[in-house]
Amino acid sequence: MASRVLERSRSLFRSSLHHARIIWALLMRELSTRYGRDDIGFLWVIAEPIIFASAVSTLWATIKPPFENGIPIVPFTVTGYLPIILVRQTVGFTVSAVRVNEALLYHRYINTLHLYVARFGIEFFGITLAYISILSAMVLLNIAAPPHEILMVVGGWLTLSWLSFGLALIMGTLGTMFEFVERFVQVLTYIIVPLSGAFFMASSLPAQARYWVLYLPFIHCFEWMRQGYFGEFIVAYHNMWYAAAWAAILTLIGLVLNIFVRARLEVQ
Repeated sequence: MASRVLERSRSLFRSSLHHARIIWALLMRELSTRYGRDDIGFLWVIAEPIIFASAVSTLWATIKPPFENGIPIVPFTVTGYLPIILVRQTVGFTVSAVRVNEALLYHRYINTLHLYVARFGIEFFGITLAYISILSAMVLLNIAAPPHEILMVVGGWLTLSWLSFGLALIMGTLGTMFEFVERFVQVLTYIIVPLSGAFFMASSLPAQARYWVLYLPFIHCFEWMRQGYFGEFIVAYHNMWYAAAWAAILTLIGLVLNIFVRARLEVQ
């Protein structure tokens, strides 16, 4: 019995390592194709979100009051803008993963899920490093204080990433089956921005509006991260079990849809 369990564990480890190597190779290929080898190359995946976040923060600091919901405007903007960029870019870039890389599926070891995960991974790691970099710079420059509870920030970021992956997987598989989905994704991600909690706190809403907005899973992640960052200085409304349940359901739906996509591509 013990030897059978050990053998299965070894087989699972070898299989996981095999898939990790494929995804890593696809990730490196995607970086090289998208950013090239000239100038700073793949560092653009980190630099681009930093530039956007810096520009938006500067604009908001210029046109808005110094504080928003009792929080200094620059850290308030950064802690909302980069997470929403994570959602938009992971969903937006994953939707076309199979269409632009369909030729790679002729390799027997590559499947559609590898392509989705590789594209998601590029955006996730790039924006995560950008988030860490810009928050660290703000602390060093005394623009913002260090996070009050770092584990809450990390937990919120990872749950938001999981939600984004589930939504990206669904949109990616639907985009492979129906061409119009790629255009619809742009509309969907624009709708998510004002409703996500990126640029407002739930506590600033009237009670009736807050009741309905909290049905949206994304806002729970933003509220959780902001409470982790700013601590007792804010009033936050969140239920991370609710957000995690949504993430699990979206991922499961995406994986089921992916089975149909793979079957359809094999028939073609």
